[in-house]
Formats: sequence, C-alpha cells, structure tokens
Amino acid sequence: MVDHRTENELLDDCVHCGFCLPACPTYRSWGAEADSPRGRLDLMKGLHEGSIDLTDSVVAHFDRCLGCMGCVTACPSGVRYDLLIESTRAKIEASHPRTPADRLMRDAIFSLFPYPARLRALAVPLFFYAQSGLQAFVRASGILNLLPKRLSAMAKISPPLSLADLRAKLPPYTPARGTKRGTVALVAGCVQRVFFPNVNAATIRVLAAEGYDVIVPGDQGCCGALSLHVGRAAEATAFATALIDRFGDLDGIDAVIINAAGCGSTLKQYAELIEGARAERFAAKVRDVSEFLADAGPVAERRPLPLRVAYHDACHLAHAQRIREAPRALLAGIPGLEIVEIADADQCCGSAGVYNLLEPEAAAEIGARKAANVAATHADVLASANPGCTLQIQSILAEKSVKIIASHPIELLDAAI
Repeated sequence: MVDHRTENELLDDCVHCGFCLPACPTYRSWGAEADSPRGRLDLMKGLHEGSIDLTDSVVAHFDRCLGCMGCVTACPSGVRYDLLIESTRAKIEASHPRTPADRLMRDAIFSLFPYPARLRALAVPLFFYAQSGLQAFVRASGILNLLPKRLSAMAKISPPLSLADLRAKLPPYTPARGTKRGTVALVAGCVQRVFFPNVNAATIRVLAAEGYDVIVPGDQGCCGALSLHVGRAAEATAFATALIDRFGDLDGIDAVIINAAGCGSTLKQYAELIEGARAERFAAKVRDVSEFLADAGPVAERRPLPLRVAYHDACHLAHAQRIREAPRALLAGIPGLEIVEIADADQCCGSAGVYNLLEPEAAAEIGARKAANVAATHADVLASANPGCTLQIQSILAEKSVKIIASHPIELLDAAI
C-alpha cells in the first residue's frame, strides 16, 4: 500500500511512547536519546519546522541509524520510520556537504557495489589474494587494524571465493520438474550474484523442483536498495526504473522472486519510489523466495539433514517485510534438521547495507553482540537470508576463531531436495 501522506503527517504519528527504544541497536549501545528512533524523529520534526539546522552533529545522528526497521515492528502507532529516514537522508545527500574523505568513500562504494560486472572484475584479484595465502597472513598479522577503520572493515568482510564462483552464470530459463505449477522470474542481485552465486543457483533448482519454470532476465542491474537506504534517491530511482524495464510487462509471470532481504524490501517499495502502473504491478508481484515457497506448499521430497541450524532474522526480512515464520517453516520441513533460536534475534547484526563500511566502529560493537549470541547456540550452521548479514557475522566470528558454516536457508532446502 502506497502512503501518500505528507512528511508532517507522518511525523505526527509518533506519540513518544518509547516502545522503540529497546528495539533500537544504537540506543542499546549508547543510551542517547538522539540516537534512538524517537530522538531522530524529533530531529526530523525540528528540521521540517525550521527550528534546527542541518549541522554536522545533527547529520551524524542520522548517519548512525542502521535503518534496521526494528522500531517499525515495535511501534504501536504505526510510524513510517522507513519512509521518514529515507526522505531525511535524501535531503542530507542533496544539501549537506560531506568531508572530502567521506565523499570519496561513498563515491567509491557506489561506483562499485551496485554494478555486478565491476564486482566480478574485483572478484578475480580477490580470489588470487586469498588463494596465495596473503589474505590469511594479513588478517592474522593484525596489519588491518593499522589501516583507517573504513578500509579495514572493507578488507575484513571480503568473502572466500572459488573458481566455480568466478565462472558461475545463471541460465536464462530453467523448466519445471514434474507437473508445472507456474512461472516465476528471478532478481539476481549484485553482491549475491557475484559473491554468493550458489544462492541463486540453489534458488533456481528448488523452484524448478517445486514445479516452477524459472526465468532470469538478462543484463539485470542493481535494484537500487543500497542507494535508497543511504539517501541517493535519484540513483535508486534510476536503478529501479531500469530493472522494471528489464523485466518487461510480466505477462505470464506469477511472481518476481528475490532471495536477498534488503533487496526484497526495496522491490516491494517500488510503488512508493516510482509513480505509475508498471511500478505498482512489479511491486505487487515481488515475493521473497521463502515467502513464496511457504505459501505454495512443498511438492519435492526432502531428504534428512542432521544439522543444528541457528536461524538469523535479517532485519529487512523480519522488520521491513514482516517475514519470520516462512523461512523457519521451510527449514522445519527438512527431516533431521534442528532449528536453534538466537538470543535477541530481532536485533541487527550491524551490516545494514553499507553501514558496516561507513560506520565501522558502531557496526563492530553491534555485530559483536550478534556474533556472541550466534556462537552461544553451538550450531553447525548459521542460516541467513541476506548476503550482508552473512559477511558481517562471519567476519566477526572468524576474528574470534569461531567456526560456524554460513548458509542461505534456500541452500539447505536445496541440499535436502
């Protein structure tokens, strides 16, 4: 549903009850009212009314927001904090001058991450860097701690790659196995496509096994999620428009499938980002893969997987899309698999798109809490439905020499089928 109310009307929904405070990771970290959702809404109202200026100090409070939407779930008044933080960040990017170093870092991130071809080009030297043993030596030596925090954070989350990853290509069409139940189109993503290609491959195999023809439109670009979440509104709209064009009129397509939580929440928001029937139609067809499969019901036989699996609720799946039970239901349908709940499961891991690159110290503090709770489960596998979460938690666990295999829930389902 598209919310057409004015910013002032959206701000007036907040009654300052405080239910958002314990749900906010930054408030839990520092206990500062200005770093809580309620405090940030007060700052937004002050900016809107002209009683405060957009100073560096005010901007810092918005920059330190993860955008995890835990407050949206906790709010009894239905405050659209998601729309408000996005519009506020767009104002900041349009009118507030960044320092040269900050601007350079942001430009570097957004010249790379939304472009799969550029990410793939980067993946080649990263592969040889890891295979040479140099990556392991650098991480063990402590050299990364001597680098600027942002560069160190980027180096620490670099994922392991294989030759198969570098060669991976998605088939444009995969027919259903057995009786056909429908046709779906897959959004391939950016980071997911390059650094976690087996997630897309597993998604296609599972959908086909469950009776769906799978189409992967070629030359897909970014969905715009990363850009939207940091206030690069025009860039996000351009990416979204191009993706809608690439998928065409969607005739004969039962659902547009996505397997990355952050992307999914933005895809479902296209009708609020772009005016017109095409955006509304596209957004209405978007389904997270777990949501789609849980609604469809199983057809393919599941083989036993005797594993203890800790399921991590990605923020943009649990809070932004309100999908919690579907992934658990799919995992519970695998014989022999035990689901282990993580303490404070509704709290963010600190990844939050590119937050861990722009606010590395805050992300590390928040991520350390999540990693400790994951380690305490003594699980065999950490299941997460978002690539950023997987990278963030795995990097912190690796620093603490805790070894837990990371997997997308769809990869576990694929292994069982």
